[in-house]
Amino acid sequence: MSAAPISRDDVTHVARLARLDLTEDELERYTGQLGAVLEHAADIAALDLSDVPPTAHPLPIVNAARRRPSRVARP
Repeated sequence: MSAAPISRDDVTHVARLARLDLTEDELERYTGQLGAVLEHAADIAALDLSDVPPTAHPLPIVNAARRRPSRVARP
């Protein structure tokens, strides 16, 4: 990417909204970390997934919850 995915001002704004008091070192570190996350998200968004069927879970799971034993209602 030619431009940074998030600016230091954006990180400062989000930190202020979250009521976080970040030091200068934290601002630098979090700007880089958030930028890396956003670049990764952009890489994933750029993938051609037209031939991948939508799934709710990557593994086929059937009846994952255990069955409850039957109970007799008492008067």
